[in-house]
Amino acid sequence: MSRPAPVPGHAPGGTPAAKGQAVVGIDIGGTFTDLVCVLADGTLRLAKLRSTPSNPARAVLDAVNHLREAWGVDPASIGRFVHGTTVATNAVIERKGARIGFIASEGFRDLLEIGRGNRREIYDTVLKPQAPVFLAPRHLRRDVPARLDARGSVVQPLDEAALLAAVDELVALDVRAIAIVFLFSFLDPAQERRARELILQKHPQLAVSLSSEVDPAFREYERACVTAFDAYVKPVLDQYLSRMEKGLAEAGVPARLQIMQSRGGVSSAGVARAQPVRLFLSGPAAGAIGGAMTGRAVGRHDLISVDIGGTSCDIALAADGVPLLRSEGSIEGHPVRVAMVDVNAIGAGGGSLAWLDGAGTLRVGPHSAGADPGPACYARGGTEPTVTDASLALGWLDPANFAGGTVALDVDCARAAIRERIALPLGLDIERAALGIHRVVNAQMAEGIRLASIHRGIDPRGFSLVALGGGGGLHACALAEELDIAEVLVPRHPGVLSAIGLLAAPVEHEALVACARPIDGADAADILSRLATLDEACAAAMREEGHAAAYGQHAAAGEGARMAIRHLADVCFIGQSSHVSVPLASGDPSTMLAQLYEDFLAAHERIYGHSSREPARIVNLRSVHGIASGYAHAAATLPGPASDAGAALPARRRAIWLPGAAEPVEARIIDREGLAAGECFDGPALVEQVDTTTLVPSGWTGEVAPGGELVLTRRPR
Repeated sequence: MSRPAPVPGHAPGGTPAAKGQAVVGIDIGGTFTDLVCVLADGTLRLAKLRSTPSNPARAVLDAVNHLREAWGVDPASIGRFVHGTTVATNAVIERKGARIGFIASEGFRDLLEIGRGNRREIYDTVLKPQAPVFLAPRHLRRDVPARLDARGSVVQPLDEAALLAAVDELVALDVRAIAIVFLFSFLDPAQERRARELILQKHPQLAVSLSSEVDPAFREYERACVTAFDAYVKPVLDQYLSRMEKGLAEAGVPARLQIMQSRGGVSSAGVARAQPVRLFLSGPAAGAIGGAMTGRAVGRHDLISVDIGGTSCDIALAADGVPLLRSEGSIEGHPVRVAMVDVNAIGAGGGSLAWLDGAGTLRVGPHSAGADPGPACYARGGTEPTVTDASLALGWLDPANFAGGTVALDVDCARAAIRERIALPLGLDIERAALGIHRVVNAQMAEGIRLASIHRGIDPRGFSLVALGGGGGLHACALAEELDIAEVLVPRHPGVLSAIGLLAAPVEHEALVACARPIDGADAADILSRLATLDEACAAAMREEGHAAAYGQHAAAGEGARMAIRHLADVCFIGQSSHVSVPLASGDPSTMLAQLYEDFLAAHERIYGHSSREPARIVNLRSVHGIASGYAHAAATLPGPASDAGAALPARRRAIWLPGAAEPVEARIIDREGLAAGECFDGPALVEQVDTTTLVPSGWTGEVAPGGELVLTRRPR
C-alpha cells in the first residue's frame, strides 16, 4: 500500500467534504478495478482489485467491502461516489445489448441499413454490412406516417393507430426498447414526444429513445445510428446501474452514484440512464483528465497521455492543459454523434496475447487474456503468453510485489508459455522472444500515437508523454524514443490515475439545438435567445442533481465562480458536410457573429491546414454548464531531498534484459515511496510502487517534482 498523501477531500458537486465524509472513485478495467479513496482528513488510499467481467457491478461492491475491511472506512461516511464504466461500450462490442425496434417516418424504414455511400472496406471479396444493421435487423424495423419538411412544418401528421399497431408487432417479437427517428424531428420534437407518450401508455415496460433528444441535429443517418445505439444499451445500463445502486444502498453508502460521461464530465446515475449513449469511452475519458492534471502540476500543458491497462491502450491529447474533445466519435467504425474526449483506443495492453500468424510472424493482440484466466504467470489456467509474461521474463516485474503484492506471479509459467508458443517456433531464446513481444506491441502503440497526433497535423515531438495505467511505466520511454519525444511524465499514482481523474472531473451537462443558417445575415438576438433556452435546459439538469446554489455563485462572482458556462457553435463552410465546434465569444452581440467567423477560419486552418474567406454557416448551437470539482491531488508536496541524495536511493539491484543489450544489465530497484522531491537518478532503473512499475532505460534521467511526479528526460546522444 502506498504512503498516504495529504489531499483535499470533496463532497458532491465539488464542494469541500464535510467532516467525516470520504470521497471514492472506482474505474473498472478489463483486468483490474482501480479504487481510490480520499478520507475526510485528506489521506489518500488506493488499491487495484481483480475485475469481475461476468458481473461488473460485483467489482464495485467488492471495492466497498475492501474500503471497510482493509482501511476501516465506514460506508456511511462516503459523501461522494464516482464511477467510470465500460458497460455501454462492451454491450456493443460483444453484441449483448437489448433487442430493439426501430420506427421511422413512412418510406424511411431502411435508413439505418442504407447508411452512407462511403465504404471502409472496398476490396473484400465477401461484402458485409458496414452500417450497424445488427442493432435492428429489417424484421424489427417499421415505418409510420409522420413527417416534417426541412423547415419544420408538418407534411404528414402522426398516424397514432399505425404507430401503436407497429409497436404491438415489435412487442410480439420480444423487443425491450424502441428507437424513434422521424424525418426532421430535430426542428420540432412534438411528433416524437407524442409517439413516446402513446407507447408508454400501452407498453410501460419499454425503454424509448427519441432522436430529437439524443441527437437534435441534421444528417438523418448519423442521427438514426446514435438513437439506435442509445436504445440498444439503455436496458443494459438501467439494469447495471439499478443493481449497483441497490448494492450500494444495502452496503450503507448514502452518496448518490455519479457516472463519468464520454465528454469528460460526471452526472448522476439518473441522467446517465436517460441517455446512456453518452457513456461510451467513460473510463478512458477519466484517464485523459488525470493525465492533463499531472501535466499542469509540473507546468506542462501540451501532453500525450498513454493509458496502458490489461486489455487496451488509450491515447489522448491535451492542448493548453485541457483534453481535446471531438463532437462525433465512433464505435467499431460506426458513427456515434456525441461529444467525447478524443481518445484513440487500440487492443494492446499487459494482457494482450502474443501469437504467430500463418506466415510465422509474431503478432500481439488484439485478443487479451483478461482477468480470467489472465496471463500465464497468474497460474490460473492461462497457457498463452502475454505482454505481462514477457515483462516478467525480462526481469522488469517483481513476482512477489505485483499489484502491491495482491497478485503473486509465477516466473516459470511465464517462461514456459513464451518458450512453447513463441521462442521454439522462431528459434529464439526466451529473453529474445520476450523482447520481440515488447518491440511489436510498442510499434502498435507508437502507430496509435501517430494516428492521434501526426495524422491530425500535430507534431508529437513538442509534447510530453504522460504514462498511466498499470503498464504505462514499462512502455513509456520506449514509445518516447520511437516518436522522438524527449520527456516522459509519470504521475504519483499512474496505475489508478483514471480513478483519480473521476474525482477531478467536473459535474457537467450539455444541451444542443440545430440552428442551420449562414453566419452572414444571422440574427444575433435570435442566437442569444436560443442559447438562453439551452442554458435553462442545462440549469434544470443541474438543479435536479442538487446544484441550484452554484448558479447564484456564478451570478455573484462571474468568471471566478465554481460554475462555468460555455457556449459553442458548430460551423462549416457552405457546402461542407463536416463542421468544427467554435467557442462563442461573450460580450457585445453586435460583434459576436463577426468574431465567430474569424475564430472559425482560425480553427479550420489549425485542424485542416488550410482555410479561405468563403461563406460559412452555423449548424448547431451548444451550451455546456460545468461545476469544477476542485480536486487538487497534485497540489500536495513531498519533503525535499536529503543532504546526500544519492545515498538516499535504495541499493537493491536486479539483472534485467534491455533492447539492444547482448546480456543482462544491472538495474537499480528504487522504491518510489522513498523518493523525495528534487531527487535525481540515472537509468537503467526500475521504480516500483503499489500500482505500477516504471522502467527507466539507459540514456534516461529521472527527477522527482515537488508534487511527487517523476519527470524522465532523455539525455542527448
